[in-house]
Amino acid sequence: MLEHLPGWLGGMLRNVRAGHSKLVIVQPELNIGDAVIDMSSPAFAYGARLPVRFTADGDGVSPPLLWGEAPAGTASLALIVEDPDAPALQPLVHALVWNLPADERSLAEAGISRDGAGSADGRDVGRNSFFAEGWLPPDPPTGHGSHDYVFQLFALNETLDIGANPGRSGLIRALTGRVIGAGMLVGTYSRGEEAPLSGKRIAGASPA
Repeated sequence: MLEHLPGWLGGMLRNVRAGHSKLVIVQPELNIGDAVIDMSSPAFAYGARLPVRFTADGDGVSPPLLWGEAPAGTASLALIVEDPDAPALQPLVHALVWNLPADERSLAEAGISRDGAGSADGRDVGRNSFFAEGWLPPDPPTGHGSHDYVFQLFALNETLDIGANPGRSGLIRALTGRVIGAGMLVGTYSRGEEAPLSGKRIAGASPA
C-alpha cells in the first residue's frame, strides 16, 4: 500500500492531492440543508492526529465514533470516511457503512469490519478503495505531509437498497435526494514528519 512508497517519491508528490472539494459531503447534488449532527470520538479530538492503533502502522482497526441525535424524519444513517489528501484523482475511501439504525448513536472501536451480506439490524459495510469490505487503515506516503481523514455521517429519509458492496459512486447515487442532515469529524495522520501537538480545524470544511 502507500506506506511502501519511498520518502523521496512522497516528497515529490506532496502537492498532488485529490482535494477537499471532492469530498462527498460538499457535493451540491446532495442538497444537505442546515441540519447538523454533532460528531466526535473518545480516541481523538476534531482535527487532531489519529492514534497509531487505528492506522496501518498499528493494529489497523477503526476508531470509536459518537454522534448526537439525528434530525426528525431520519430513517437510517450512512457513513463514509475519505482521505482528500491522497495523491489521486478522487479521495481515497477508507470506509462505507449504510442503513445504520436511525437511533444509533455510536460505533465501537473496530466496528467497521467485513460483514458479508450485512448485519441483522440492516446495516451493511461496503468496499473501500482497495476493493475490500471494512476499514482501510490510514497509510499516507512518507514525506507527503499531513492527511485529513474525514468521517462524514448522513441522515437519510429512508433506508437504502443498493445491493451488495457498492463503491463510492454507488453510495453517492443512493444518497442523492435522501439526505436531511449531516455531520463531520476530521482526524489527521502523517509519516516522516513531526506529529502536531494539537488539533486543527479546516476553514470552511465543517457543516456546522
